[in-house]
Amino acid sequence: MSARTWNRSADASQQGSTLAGLHADYILFLLDESGGIPDAVMATAEAALASCQEGHIVQAGNPTHLEGPLYRACTGERRLWHVTEITADEVVETAESIAALQLPSGMIPWFPGGHCDPWNHVETAIALDIMGRRDSALAAYHWLANIQHNDGSWFNYYMPAGDIEDAKLDTNVTAYIAAGVWAHWLCTRDTKAVIDLWPTVRAALDFVMGMRREDGMVLWAREVDAKPWDYALLTGSSSIRHALHCGAAIADLVGEPHPEWTAAADVIDRSINGNLTAFEPKDRWAMDWYYPVMTGAMTGVRAKARLAEGWDKFVLDDRGVRCVNDEQWVTAAETSECAIAHVAAGDRETAKELLLWTLPHRRDDGAYWTGIVYPTDPDKTIVHFPADEYSAYTAAAVIMAADAISGGSPASRLFTVPMVRRNAHLQVAPL
Repeated sequence: MSARTWNRSADASQQGSTLAGLHADYILFLLDESGGIPDAVMATAEAALASCQEGHIVQAGNPTHLEGPLYRACTGERRLWHVTEITADEVVETAESIAALQLPSGMIPWFPGGHCDPWNHVETAIALDIMGRRDSALAAYHWLANIQHNDGSWFNYYMPAGDIEDAKLDTNVTAYIAAGVWAHWLCTRDTKAVIDLWPTVRAALDFVMGMRREDGMVLWAREVDAKPWDYALLTGSSSIRHALHCGAAIADLVGEPHPEWTAAADVIDRSINGNLTAFEPKDRWAMDWYYPVMTGAMTGVRAKARLAEGWDKFVLDDRGVRCVNDEQWVTAAETSECAIAHVAAGDRETAKELLLWTLPHRRDDGAYWTGIVYPTDPDKTIVHFPADEYSAYTAAAVIMAADAISGGSPASRLFTVPMVRRNAHLQVAPL
């Protein structure tokens, strides 16, 4: 066994030449913290394998550098390597980064001092339940129950001190609590907690049902004391139909069936699958591409075809999913959600690859940068966007994707398996 080193001032070529000339029948190269090792080092190591009977290269590190041998081994050259992926300890660390943001009220802001919207708040609570932080998740739901309006809605954005940043009333933002409370029951089987939250869920979905057009589509939003806007959104409607199914499952669990919620979801599904003109065009946005699949509105062959159709439009290979198709802005949340959509469509391998592409967003503390801009001009610098923002909902999306892929928690099938239409609680495997 031998160890070779180079001077601190050595350039890439000099570092590579340090390994030159090694020959043996059996060779093993151990390259630790290889995220920053230059290509010349790997090229020299690979050359030594040409003359040996058996040779191996083991490299370890975090591929936060967006080039070099470790990054390629985890992305474009993955087929040539045996890759060990995100560890359980790292996912725990990510959950801790979310829990650290939670305020005594139960509110979970996007980042320290940042705002909170009820949809992403529920997303973070789901992630906490997945990771076994039941009390924190329940506190998050009780915060929503405590600030819910009499009509069942919530404002769009709240600040930590309780003041309102955006007073819009959004149907999708309001509906998502049903998915969260159902996930809480899946993870805990705490029926008493669900019964306590049932009035909150029922009021939220009643508000959503009251925002439907004559054709059954749910209007996006309205301002306080104003008429609803006159259009529905594909992403929002996809999420709402999933929440309605979750709400119906909760209703059956507590003994107050609401079959009209399932029927309303069916109406949305028919438009998603047969009349996309019912929704306001938002073709730039990646979520309009994969959300119908992720939420179960599109299944089977149709789901696979939709994901294949949009791949080249929204995905930067080895980078992730672009938030919008005309910008080089990749977000870890969209990439993770797209991974969940691929699990739902039966393509777990692509889902694994997408999740791996979120690693450059990972911070040393387990949190995740919201987005990265990859400029088309190679002379320009890769930057985080929004600038230096890491967000709780991004970390939550990564946890949910990892769970959907691994099947690690009782809520792992929340988005990937169609909901049972009646008495879903009786069809769930025991803990």
